[in-house]
Amino acid sequence: MALTYEETNALTKDVTFRGRVSVACCHFATFILDEAASVAAHSTRYRWAQQTLVNPETSVNQCINTAVNDPAVQSAGAAVTDAALQSAVEAAVQKLL
Repeated sequence: MALTYEETNALTKDVTFRGRVSVACCHFATFILDEAASVAAHSTRYRWAQQTLVNPETSVNQCINTAVNDPAVQSAGAAVTDAALQSAVEAAVQKLL
């Protein structure tokens, strides 16, 4: 069952959940820094990755609303697995880039 709007909003402000999203952003940033320069939009992705590692909270603020609306997060809430959260965050970031 999907989270209510109130539960979704609360999850975006939950300190522990935001910390998990921050870790997911940093993992994705590290992956991007190691990817080939031939990847589409690499320079934009690379710049995002650098900025994320310097200030992860900015990236969390940019992607958390999209990430919490991912079906896996909506169905599991804060109990979402790390793997499913990683996928949700990566999908959210891809929409920004």
